[in-house]
Amino acid sequence: MEQTTCGMIAIVGRPNVGKSTLLNALVGENVAIVTDKPQTTRNRITGVVTRGQAQYVFLDTPGLHRAKTRLGEYMDGVSRASVADVDAAVLVVEPVPAPGDAERELMRRMAQLGVPSVLVINKVDRVAHKDKLLAVIAAYQAEHDFDAVLPLSAKTGDGVEDLFGVLARFLQPSPWYFPADAFTDQPERQIVGEILREKLLLCLDKEIPHGTAVSVERFRERREGLIDIEATIFCEKESHKGIIIGKKGAMLKKISSLAREDMEAFLDAHVNLQTWVKVKENWRDNPGLIRSFGFTED
Repeated sequence: MEQTTCGMIAIVGRPNVGKSTLLNALVGENVAIVTDKPQTTRNRITGVVTRGQAQYVFLDTPGLHRAKTRLGEYMDGVSRASVADVDAAVLVVEPVPAPGDAERELMRRMAQLGVPSVLVINKVDRVAHKDKLLAVIAAYQAEHDFDAVLPLSAKTGDGVEDLFGVLARFLQPSPWYFPADAFTDQPERQIVGEILREKLLLCLDKEIPHGTAVSVERFRERREGLIDIEATIFCEKESHKGIIIGKKGAMLKKISSLAREDMEAFLDAHVNLQTWVKVKENWRDNPGLIRSFGFTED
């Protein structure tokens, strides 16, 4: 019997460079929420791809940034820890020849741990003249000895397939960590909660969506093809609660409708979604509440 191989691969980078979009493109499923707002991902999310005898286990991480709250400190800790105990790390950057503090911190960490590393220059669909990528490659190679460099566009899919070939060399002879048909380690309950949070990020402005958390209180299959979901949206201020609900409930209805559509597509079932909004003041600086919303170091 042919030997199976497996590899844990961390996807790291500053906020909003397209890490979650890349994860979804690699997996072929929306396992991580994607918006144009930074700090969308809060936990380390696993995506799994099994091809032939090889299994790739991707870890999408929060973007490394200057933390302003306890939650921000937790997110930074997850990001930094993710490059430890992995078989390879993929540093995702934008096509700009100017590494910042976040990139330098991650490159320093990769060098310190001796982790095989791949530089992925994302969003190349925005670059009119591809020769400009040479300056980006030179700027990063001057600061870290990457094992491979790959320009791609996670949004269009251009170059994404090539990343599997690059990463195959870092897989280790090993039994698979997940069944062959698995594409994530997240339970359905967690994914639908993230879908709802994604719609909050898409529909709300400024700081409000970053001060929200979602708790799925009920996830029950009433009968085949129909699932009842009850979720509570927590925010930090009464004024924020009013904005989330909107005039005559219009904003909450819009958010819930968009979330229900994506939930139904993901679950392949009709969804009866009920949502409520409650206030938990300053929850992002309360360790107990942070843990209660599912953000743990485990």
